[in-house]
Amino acid sequence: ISPGQFLSRTMIGFNDHHVMETLFSTIIAMFLIMTLKVAREHPITFDNLRNKNFDALKPALPYMILTGVSLGAYSLAWYGAVFFSFIIGIYFTVQHIIDHMHKRSTDYLAVSGAIIFLIALLMVLAVPNLSSKGLLLKGLYGGIIAFPLLTLVSIELNKRNFKKYYYPLAIIALSIAAIALAKTFSPSIYALIGSLASYFMRTGGGTTIAEASPLLYQGGVFTLKPLWYNFGPAVYIALVAFLMLAYEVITKKNTQEKTFLIVWTVMIIWATLQQNRFAYYMSVNIAILAGYLGIRLLEFGDWNTFLPNFRSKIRSMADLPELVKVINIKHILSAILVFLVLINPTYTLAMQQSQGVGGPGGQWLEAVGWMRYNTPDPGISYYENYQKPPAGERFQYPDTTYGVMSWWDYGHWIEVIGRRIPNANPFQQGIGGRSVDMSEENRPGASTFFTAPSEDEATAVLEAIHPDPDKAAARYIVSDVEMATGKFYAMTAWTLDTANYYIPVQTSQGTQNVPGPRYFNSMEARLHIFDGNGLKQYRLVHESPAGYSAETGYKNIYNQLFGGSIPETNTGYVKIFEYVKGATIKGTASANETVTISATIKTGLGRTFEYSQTTSGGAYEFTVPYSTEGPVPGQTQFDTRPIAPYTVSYGNTTTEVRVSEMDVLDGNTIVVN
Repeated sequence: ISPGQFLSRTMIGFNDHHVMETLFSTIIAMFLIMTLKVAREHPITFDNLRNKNFDALKPALPYMILTGVSLGAYSLAWYGAVFFSFIIGIYFTVQHIIDHMHKRSTDYLAVSGAIIFLIALLMVLAVPNLSSKGLLLKGLYGGIIAFPLLTLVSIELNKRNFKKYYYPLAIIALSIAAIALAKTFSPSIYALIGSLASYFMRTGGGTTIAEASPLLYQGGVFTLKPLWYNFGPAVYIALVAFLMLAYEVITKKNTQEKTFLIVWTVMIIWATLQQNRFAYYMSVNIAILAGYLGIRLLEFGDWNTFLPNFRSKIRSMADLPELVKVINIKHILSAILVFLVLINPTYTLAMQQSQGVGGPGGQWLEAVGWMRYNTPDPGISYYENYQKPPAGERFQYPDTTYGVMSWWDYGHWIEVIGRRIPNANPFQQGIGGRSVDMSEENRPGASTFFTAPSEDEATAVLEAIHPDPDKAAARYIVSDVEMATGKFYAMTAWTLDTANYYIPVQTSQGTQNVPGPRYFNSMEARLHIFDGNGLKQYRLVHESPAGYSAETGYKNIYNQLFGGSIPETNTGYVKIFEYVKGATIKGTASANETVTISATIKTGLGRTFEYSQTTSGGAYEFTVPYSTEGPVPGQTQFDTRPIAPYTVSYGNTTTEVRVSEMDVLDGNTIVVN
C-alpha cells in the first residue's frame, strides 16, 4: 500500500477525480507495454500491410485497441489527459531514434501509435460538450501525424544511406520547423505546445495551490521529507531499480517495454518535482520499480526454480514433508529480505497515515447541509441534463437562480453537498485576479471579492461577474476560518498584489509579521473576523460550530495593536452570509449629533455579537441587512437574527425600529419620526 498522496486520494470519500487519472494512466501503460512486447515477437511492417497480409497485425491489434480505449477513457476523465499523450509521444520519439540507430524497422511504431491515438480520437469526438475537447483533439491529431512521419523519415534516410546520427538531427529540425509553422499559421497549436511546459511552471496565485507546489520545497525551503511521506523507503529502492533498468536498456537490444518504463518514469519524476500532485502518479512507477528489484532479489534466492520443483515433488498433502527438500535457506532469506525491505516499512507508514482522512470536515458538512435545506431553490435541478447554448450565446438561467461565493477550494462541496452553484471551483474557474503582472486588469472573481478593501468594492465585484449589470452573481457568501487566516495569502497572491496585508512588529520573540490595517479592512476580515459588523448589505445567516484555529490570535492582534475590543474567542468555523438589498432607515437628529444604530445579534448556536453603524450631521440614513421579525416562507430560513428591535440613539434620544424581512429583501425605506 503506497502512502502519501496516492493513499489519501484513493480512500473512500475523497471527492475528486485523481484516482481515475491514476487508474487509467496505469492501464494505458500496461496495455502499451503488452503491445510493444507482442509487436517485437510478431513484427509489423508496411510491406505486410501493403500486401494485405493482416495476419502480422492480428497478434498485437487487440492490445493496440485496448491501449487506445484506455487512452480515450483517460481523456474523457480528465481535461489534462494530453499530458499522458505527450509522454507516449516522447517515448515513441525516443524508441524511433533507438531503433534507427540499431538499423531496426520502426514500422511497428508508426502503425501501433497511429491506431492507438486514432481510437482515442474517435472516443473524444463521440462526446459532445467535452471540456478542453479542442486541446485533447490537437494532441491526438498530432500523434496520428507524427508517428508515421517519424517512420517515413527513418525509411528515407536509410534508403539514401545517410549516417545514422542524421536521424535525431532530422527530428530536431522537424520539431523546430513544426513549432515555427504553428506559431505562424496556427496560434492555438502553438499555445498548446507552450501550455505543456507552462502547466508545470505556475506563477502568481497558481503557486499557492497546495497540490501544484514543487515536491521538494516546503515554505520555500528545500527538503527531502516529502519523498519519505509519499513513498517511504520504496523511493530509494526504486532508484536502485531504475539504474539497473537503465543499464539493461543501454547494454541490451530489443528492450522496448523497459525503455518505455524509463521514459515514463523520467517524465513523471519531472512532473512531480514541478507539482507535487503528480506524486500519486509516481507511486505507480515507484511500485513497479520496487517490484522489479524484488523480483531480482527472489531470482537471486533461486525462487525461479522453486515453483517447478514444488510442482514436481508436492502433488498431494501427503507430500508436504518433502517441502523441506524443495525449500532452502536462500529461499527463506530472500523472502524475508523482500518483506522487511519492500513491504513492511511502506505498509506501516500507510497504516499510520490512514488514521487521518481528507475531505470536508464536520463543520463544512453541517454548513453546506444547512444551506441545502434552508435557502431558496435556485431553479436549477441537480440531476437535470441541460443543453449547452450555441457558440457566442449565454445559458439562460431562471430568474430565481443565484450563485454562492466562496474560495475555489470549496466549490465542489457547495455544489455536490449543498446543491448550490458555486462562483469558483477547484478547476480554478471563477478565481479572478491577475496572471502575469500588475498591469493586467484585476479580473472579478473570488480573489478580488475577498481582498476588496471596502463593502462597495466587494459588491462591485459581484455585479461585474454577473452578465446582467443589474444583478449580483452571488446571493450567499461562505467563509471559513482558514480563508480568514492561513489561506488569505493565497487570495492576495491570485491578484499579484500582496503588499502590506501583513506588517512587521517588534515582539519579545523578535520581529514578527502580523495582520495589518490592509488585512483588517479586507472583505474577508470584515465578514469572518468581525461577523459583518457595520456592513450594509451582508448579514450572517448561519454559523457552524467553532473549531480550534488561529482566529483568536488574529483578534488579539487587532485588539492590542489597533485599539479593538472584539471578544477573543473562536466563533463559527464556517459562516454563511447573505447579500441583500437592505432596508433603509431615515430620520432627523439635532445638528452635529452623532447617530448610532445598533442591535444585538444572536446566532443559532446562542452566541451574541453587536452590530452597529454610526453617522453624523443631523439627518441620518442607514441601510441595514438584518430583519428583526424573522424569516418568511420561500426565503432564507436564517437562524441568526437580532434579539430585539434596532436602537437608534443620539444625545439623550433613543428610538426602537422594527424591520420586516420583506423590507430587507425589497430594499424598502423606513422613516423614523
